[in-house]
Amino acid sequence: MKALTYHGPHRVRVETVPDPILEQPDDIILRVTATAICGSDLHLYRGKIPGTDHGDIFGHEFMGEVVEAGRDVTNVQIGDRVVVPFVIACGDCFFCHLHQYAACETTNSGRGAILNKKNITAPAALFGYSKLYGGVPGGQAEYVRVPKANTGPFKVPLTLPDDKVLFLSDILPTAWQAVQNAGLDKGSSVAIFGAGPVGLLSAACARLAGAEEIFMIDHNAYRLDFARQRYGVIPINFDEIDDPAAWIIDHTKGNRGVDAVIDAVGFEAKGSLTETVLSNLKLEGSSGKALRQCIAAVRRGGVVSVPGVYAGFIHGFMFGDAFDKGLTFKMGQTHVQAYLPRLLSLIEQGLLTPEEIVTHHMPLEDAARGYEIFEKRKEDCRKVILVPGMASTTPAV
Repeated sequence: MKALTYHGPHRVRVETVPDPILEQPDDIILRVTATAICGSDLHLYRGKIPGTDHGDIFGHEFMGEVVEAGRDVTNVQIGDRVVVPFVIACGDCFFCHLHQYAACETTNSGRGAILNKKNITAPAALFGYSKLYGGVPGGQAEYVRVPKANTGPFKVPLTLPDDKVLFLSDILPTAWQAVQNAGLDKGSSVAIFGAGPVGLLSAACARLAGAEEIFMIDHNAYRLDFARQRYGVIPINFDEIDDPAAWIIDHTKGNRGVDAVIDAVGFEAKGSLTETVLSNLKLEGSSGKALRQCIAAVRRGGVVSVPGVYAGFIHGFMFGDAFDKGLTFKMGQTHVQAYLPRLLSLIEQGLLTPEEIVTHHMPLEDAARGYEIFEKRKEDCRKVILVPGMASTTPAV
């Protein structure tokens, strides 16, 4: 089959690799009909995630048709059209029974070994996201093996096109959980840091929750323009406003700040010179700039919700300020499976239209160009969907 494979920072290519096979009795094989490039994939693409090796297949946002099923699979059958959550959960452990699927304690045994820490608690395995998260090949491919198929794959109606339901795999539940964690309701205010796909869908979910005032902070003018026009956000371009948090405080009732903030940026936010040096020396895993702004922008007693990915240590984390303000932090990978029925219903009712953020449909064979366009924000790119079998438009070299 054809699949996108990693060959060092900023070096990916589509090549022929062995077809996946059933390895466990509760596996399925999926023929992929649509797969997306996620902002989290850029961390891998840039070589920032430990345990990423040459030849690894990326991709954790995908859907398709079941073409093979193990003997113990009861939840789906051959021919079913399904979306696959990026989190691989067993459905039977302590955390799965709490519907905290991203904390599943049985699907990922490699994290401690990769980080050389025997006592580290491993989160659930993820598709296409390095040995740190289980080493499971991803879905930017023509076919993919899906383990734990009685807990993950989610059947979707044939009446809905792929674009409408594909993001049930990750970014729509991630945005939904971010808003739920933020505690937003009618009349509330929120600042969303990052106007990428998760930030944009967080704005959509915040509107649905009843948020009255939404500030959005980014430096890509075209993304901010889209968010203003579609979701009615108050855009803040940090290339023009040096201290977005101070600006937000000056423009909220009583100059108190917003009720909640959502950090949809994560650990690759551009930080200070000190943070850059520490990161290059491997003494720090993440920039704390976005989180510092979040802590400053939120009111006393507010909530900091973090769907953005972080890694390792953070320089200059203002814990004293967070303590003085009495803030609540809620964060972590998304418990995707817990939200799917509700989100599908909202899509069917037309209350959520996640497909509106898509700007590019490309053949799987053009995935390397898709990564470049997405990373460099070329062609006003917001989201790329890769389609296996779609004719390539890239000239042969």
